[in-house]
Amino acid sequence: MEIFQWPHLNLLFSSMLIVVVFAADPYSDALLSFKSEIIDPFHNLDDWLEPNSGNPSGNVHACSWSGVKCDNNSTIVIGLNLSTKKLAGKLPGKQFSVFTELVELNISQNSFSGEIPVEIFNLTNLRSLDISRNNFSGHFQGGVTGLQNLVVLDAFSNSFSGPLPVELSKLEFLKVLNLAGSYFSGPIPSAYGFFKRLEFLHLAGNFISGNIPPELGNLQTVTHMEIGYNSYEGNIPWQLGNMSELQYLDIAGSNLSGSIPKQLSNLTKLQSLFLFRNQLTGLIPWELSRILALTNLDLSDNFISGPIPESFAELKNLRLLSLMYNEMNGTVPDGIAELPSLDTLFIWNNFFTGSLPRNLGKNSKLRWLDVSINSFIGSIPPHICAGGELFKLIMFSNKFTGNLSPLSNCSSLVRIRLEDNSFSGEIPLTLSHLPDVSYIDLSRNKFTGGIPSDISQASKLQYFNVSNNPELGGVIPEETWSLPLLQNFSASSCNISGNLPPFKSCKSMLVVELQKNNMSGVVPKSVSHCRALEIINLASNQLNGHIPDELASLPALSVVDLSHNNFSGSIPAEFGKSTNLLLLNVSYNDISGAIPSEKVLQSMGRSAYVGNRELCGAPLRSCSASMSIFGSKGTGKLRLVLLLSAGVTILIAALLFWLVYLRKENKGQWKMESFIGLPEFTANDVLRSFSSADSMEELPPLSAAVCKAVLPTGITVLVKKIEWEPKRMKVAIEFITQMGNARHRNLIRLLGFCYNNHMAYMLYDYLPNGNLAEKVTMPRDWSTKCRIITGIARGLCFLHHDCNPAISHGDLNSSTIVFDDNFEPRLADFGFKYLIELIKGRSSEAIKDELYMDIYRFGEIILEILTNGRLTNGGEIVQSKPQDVVLREMYSENEATDDSANSLQDEIKQVVDVALLCTRSRPADRPSMKDALKLLSGLKGQ
Repeated sequence: MEIFQWPHLNLLFSSMLIVVVFAADPYSDALLSFKSEIIDPFHNLDDWLEPNSGNPSGNVHACSWSGVKCDNNSTIVIGLNLSTKKLAGKLPGKQFSVFTELVELNISQNSFSGEIPVEIFNLTNLRSLDISRNNFSGHFQGGVTGLQNLVVLDAFSNSFSGPLPVELSKLEFLKVLNLAGSYFSGPIPSAYGFFKRLEFLHLAGNFISGNIPPELGNLQTVTHMEIGYNSYEGNIPWQLGNMSELQYLDIAGSNLSGSIPKQLSNLTKLQSLFLFRNQLTGLIPWELSRILALTNLDLSDNFISGPIPESFAELKNLRLLSLMYNEMNGTVPDGIAELPSLDTLFIWNNFFTGSLPRNLGKNSKLRWLDVSINSFIGSIPPHICAGGELFKLIMFSNKFTGNLSPLSNCSSLVRIRLEDNSFSGEIPLTLSHLPDVSYIDLSRNKFTGGIPSDISQASKLQYFNVSNNPELGGVIPEETWSLPLLQNFSASSCNISGNLPPFKSCKSMLVVELQKNNMSGVVPKSVSHCRALEIINLASNQLNGHIPDELASLPALSVVDLSHNNFSGSIPAEFGKSTNLLLLNVSYNDISGAIPSEKVLQSMGRSAYVGNRELCGAPLRSCSASMSIFGSKGTGKLRLVLLLSAGVTILIAALLFWLVYLRKENKGQWKMESFIGLPEFTANDVLRSFSSADSMEELPPLSAAVCKAVLPTGITVLVKKIEWEPKRMKVAIEFITQMGNARHRNLIRLLGFCYNNHMAYMLYDYLPNGNLAEKVTMPRDWSTKCRIITGIARGLCFLHHDCNPAISHGDLNSSTIVFDDNFEPRLADFGFKYLIELIKGRSSEAIKDELYMDIYRFGEIILEILTNGRLTNGGEIVQSKPQDVVLREMYSENEATDDSANSLQDEIKQVVDVALLCTRSRPADRPSMKDALKLLSGLKGQ
């Protein structure tokens, strides 16, 4: 009754009740505040909305939002999983004070940056913290000991710097610690050896230095430890052999030296041991055979010597054995062939001898065998394909003999490389039974019996090479050119006869090499189907007929060698219209008429046309002179007498000039040497082009090492000055001549040089379109980047592999890569550094080191192009990071982060892989430029 007497009190009570029921939800408010401070460009948090009505049940409204996990009553937030939501910005911290009961926090695979907010370390109930694959930076903040219940800490792939956080060792319950893929520096704290419950330790891919602390051997609970891809000092601590539960150990790429501790054999539960790419020496401890659980053993890329331990026959679970790139010797133990699980054996680039075990492949499903670049003898093991899964057989550069009969039923093969051995007999490959084979190289052997007649059945074949099998014989099978994917067909020096089969379908063909055979007949007009053909070499055969216009019209053709045949008729004018033609050689045929007047044909030089008696025009004798001398048979004898008289007169004059020259002892006599592409000016013509002096003797030195000059015909050239002592002139001229004869679409041309006993002026094509250093920061689409990278690779490959002897670039950088009118890259200054050193008396043996350095710099150029100039001299940087970190950065730089960009990501990865191979620290580990170019082949971006 008193209630009715005080109605205003009743109203107040009701109002208070409503306020309590509809009070603001602190979790939802905190998350909405969190959302407002970050960047959500893809609207993945759009379901995080304020409630439209009250919440009479008292539940947390945010429990229905994506990524939010609550308890069973929906009253407390216990988990927050925002992984892979493409969020960005600086991670706010103040909101975390609300989440006192949070057990799991996962913000991985986003783009958060800045420092980790220290407020996270107040979440005392947190058991799992995953901040991996972001871009957090700075030192790892102090206070992490506040996470007293933490079990998992994953900070993989960020940009943290500074020392590794020592405090982490105080986290009593920590089982997983992943700090890989950042920029942590300094040594591993010795305190990291005192984790009580740690099972997983990953510190790879940082800038960690110093010695590996022996205290890590105290980690009795760790099953997985990756601490490689850092720059340690010293040896592998023998104490690591005390990690009794260890199953996976990776210390690859870490600059470790010394021998492999035999105490590692105490790791009886170890399944994978990766110590590759270090500087380890000594023998492989035979005691490692005690690790019966061992599945993967990779000791490659070191300086390990001695034989493979016989005791390895006890490793019945071994699947991968990689000992490549070492200094090992001896024979392969027969016990290796008895291993029942072995599927991959890499022992290439060592000094092994003897025969391979006879039973290799008989007792396991061998998938990949690479024994190349050793001194093996004997034949292919008869049971090599018994497991039915061998897909890569690599045995090149050994001394193997015998036939290929063990491969006759090896239907799983994809890649076969047996070149540079002494195999003999017929090629027994039934290509119709090799449905997946894509690469066959049998060159430089002693095969007979011809090319397999069913080659056209190998529908996936891309590369086929049987060159330099002098007794191979036979003919080119009729349907060879119909292979849909075939790019390279090489069968030079094989004593092949018969005609060229018709080119019915050759849409993928890039290279045809059939020189030095006994082929006859004509070049089929159906060659017009080979629209992608770049190189065709038919030299030194017995081919006849006219050179087909259809060949001359191919748009991609760059090298055509038809020399030393019986071709007749005229040179097709279509050759002169080609924008890609670099070399045309029709010398020593029966070709007649005038050489077409186009510049590209007249720049080939005399050697491209000599040996054709009725051929005339520049650069040979003029056609009018030819007609006047040889036109009338009635006056032939008179003309012969006149010619002989003129020759004698010229000879006498030359002798008199020589005598006068010797008496004057004129050391300043200037001479001129022209290469393909430069008219034969005199030295005086050239020198006056860049000097006002009337006399060569008074010519002043150039004001700079490089200048431009305009020659008498109006051609602008780049002039480089070089000086030498008279005694070094001969060797210098020989090398300059080699440089001048190097012709490739991705090289700037050396047109000629003007010289005397003390100096020379080298004349190059002048390309005014700038260099890569000036243009690398300009945004380019992927196809343009691919074209630039592969162009540079082709130029280097030509210098390294098609010039004999090889020419090193010597100064490859973004400033020495220039562009022509079609924005095609051309290498400038190649060989110039070596020329300078040669003049100084440097040994030619050092060329090998320069070739390796070219490859390294090519890898760095790739990185510079991929990052739009951000990453210069980046070889060491990318080698110190895990590959997935590098790839993530490259995807971002090239706008390939979306899920829809998978094909682009695949191509970027393909190019990055080449850069990583080329920038390996140990020169012998880098691929050749030929291999690098092959790895870049097939890029759709081209």
